[in-house]
Amino acid sequence: MENKLDQLLAEKGVLLADGATGSNLFAVGLQTGDSPELWNDIHPDRIANQYQSFIDAGSDIILTNTFGGTAYRLKLHNAENRVEELNVKAAEIARQQVDKVDRTVLVGGSMGPTGEIMEPIGTLSQEDAANAFEEQAKALKKGGADIFWIETMSSKEEVEAAVIGASRVGLPIVATFSVDTNGRTMMGLAPADIVALAHEMENIPYAIGANCGVGASESVAAVVNMQKACEQQSVSPKIIVKANCGVPEYIDGKIVYSGTEEIMAQYAKLAIDAGANVIGGCCGTTPAHVAAMRESIDSHKKGETPKLELIVNQLGEVSTGAQAQLRGEMSIAAGALSDRGEQRTRRRRRA
Repeated sequence: MENKLDQLLAEKGVLLADGATGSNLFAVGLQTGDSPELWNDIHPDRIANQYQSFIDAGSDIILTNTFGGTAYRLKLHNAENRVEELNVKAAEIARQQVDKVDRTVLVGGSMGPTGEIMEPIGTLSQEDAANAFEEQAKALKKGGADIFWIETMSSKEEVEAAVIGASRVGLPIVATFSVDTNGRTMMGLAPADIVALAHEMENIPYAIGANCGVGASESVAAVVNMQKACEQQSVSPKIIVKANCGVPEYIDGKIVYSGTEEIMAQYAKLAIDAGANVIGGCCGTTPAHVAAMRESIDSHKKGETPKLELIVNQLGEVSTGAQAQLRGEMSIAAGALSDRGEQRTRRRRRA
């Protein structure tokens, strides 16, 4: 399998991903409750312009407008039978934009949660979820995606299903989690659990990381804790981070994110020091923020792993759970996850 992400990382060292999809589309007319994926058909020019804005800002990777592109999410908009059409269109538009520039820019096929609750807590089986992700992945590959970019995951069961489905299609896979609940995902996964989980799967993602969440400080802390877990578990995946641009606030009838260009530029530097290989922005991150991050990445030389005090001083407060992990006050051993992973090491392969 050709891994263009691996090739570009070998060439450049640290890569810059793009910024937000939804919050930037709201700025050009998307309304609350609308499906961004339908805009791949209704407003392809606006989607192309958004992709281009991040390419112009210096992104090495842009994500397709397909976060809610599984049949389960599209069903909310009576579009569950349009999975192939909408995902192919999103990837084709991105492919057209990146192929116009005289440098390598990769297309990441965005694959977000189904919105359903997985068994055993919920009713969605692993096989049904994997089939839905496979359907989406086939369309993204057909449209020209270079990578499958599984993102904003919170549960072990759903990311396993997503990786199973995507691995049937045959492109490199990355998986990122939303570490947004006191240093863990909503379903209780700490950074160390994420590292162990990724390496116990039959098809190991090429890269793992954190995205979305509650701001840059928490995301940098998650990267530090992932790297610490990698050292303890003797694994070395590539690390991705795409932090929210500050905390959202409701001002004059609009959602406004508090992160400035200066803060996001500093976040990029600390993310490099923390050990991230791919750095981008999530909710609220505009092309202007990404351009500031591009300058930081190009000018910064990797330094020492940032300590808690530096992260707080530069980026803001960190949750007590993440603090405990940073200080070593909370065990980062992944317990049963690690134990199962060790038993399966010999029969795994990297996706």
